[in-house]
Amino acid sequence: MRTIMVLNAKGGCGKSTISTNLASYFAVERQQKVVIVDFDPQGSSMAWLKARGDREPLIQGLPAWEKNVRIPKSVDVVILDTPARVQGQELSQLVRRVETIIVPVLPSPIDMRAAADFMKALLLNGKISRKQTRLAVVANRVRENTLIYQSLQAFLKSLKIPFLTSLRDTQNYIRAEDHGIGIFEMPPSQVWQDREQWEPLLRWLRSKRSRPD
Repeated sequence: MRTIMVLNAKGGCGKSTISTNLASYFAVERQQKVVIVDFDPQGSSMAWLKARGDREPLIQGLPAWEKNVRIPKSVDVVILDTPARVQGQELSQLVRRVETIIVPVLPSPIDMRAAADFMKALLLNGKISRKQTRLAVVANRVRENTLIYQSLQAFLKSLKIPFLTSLRDTQNYIRAEDHGIGIFEMPPSQVWQDREQWEPLLRWLRSKRSRPD
């Protein structure tokens, strides 16, 4: 069973968008059995699943903020969508559940400062320091021809953590969310640029580098 968590203590950085699009990728492109475990009381991933049509590949959702959840053994991929302000014991318990963590960071000074502090806390976690859980970052909602994006790139490259890709700021994610689908279920002619931006992240997730030794 593959376990991937999308995590950042800062709210509003696109964790649910990345979680739902990852679920879409594994269900559609890889034809695997996928579960999203939503730990965020806002329930964004669960709302996305409610909007999902019956004709789309099945993705199961579990609202972990309501009760303890049990993952069916038949599942191939588990995506954990986490809330903001995760820290301390709660953070340690979440990290204990997964093989791989993806941290999205927005191009703003506030987000970069928050990310720097959060990364320090993550790297002190024993499971991550022993490489029993792999960690990587992505830049999210970027506009490439801006000074703040250049600052974000420099900041992420300065971290001792794989910086995988930059995902642009586009209405395609909003359109997909409205219909309970991911960009991998939209016409390729509309989302070719987004799919190209996702490929480094997906290639890393398919590789051994994203999983414990």
